Amino acid sequence: MLTDDGKHLYVSWDEYHLLTERLALKVHHSGWEFDQILCLARGGMRPGDVLSRVFDKPLAIMSTSSYRAEAGTIQGRLDLAKYITMPKGELAGRVLLVDDLADTGHTLRAVVERLRGMPSIRELRAAVIWVKGVSTYLPDYYVENLPTSPWIHQPFEEYDGLRPDGLAKKFAV
Repeated sequence: MLTDDGKHLYVSWDEYHLLTERLALKVHHSGWEFDQILCLARGGMRPGDVLSRVFDKPLAIMSTSSYRAEAGTIQGRLDLAKYITMPKGELAGRVLLVDDLADTGHTLRAVVERLRGMPSIRELRAAVIWVKGVSTYLPDYYVENLPTSPWIHQPFEEYDGLRPDGLAKKFAV
């Protein structure tokens, strides 16, 4: 649900799952065949997992981080993992890069540039759920374009401030 001022978008678990399924259909309807999925941790892990299952393709994971301060609401220096985690082999062939959103676009652009420098990758396309209006990178596939660039409140953010003692209180009898 987008707030009246256009500055905040609140997404429920049901909406999140439906948007992820719509992303899978966009990729499918494009007719593009790919060999592997690379998701960006942490935001791309959930949609990457779903797409990996729907398309029955191996899932690789690359850790990235730029949102750290203030419970993950302030962007800082971009860190890209040196290694990509995969069950076997190397990232190669036609690769679908998956993340949750293109916010500023800096992370996606940096990862795409790095991957395009890998000779084992023949073709690379990117897929996200949301693209913000301020993004400098437009992925090949996306579900929603958000021209007002709202802050997206995703359903799993409830865990950002939750600690084990908070869980213990939740389940206290």
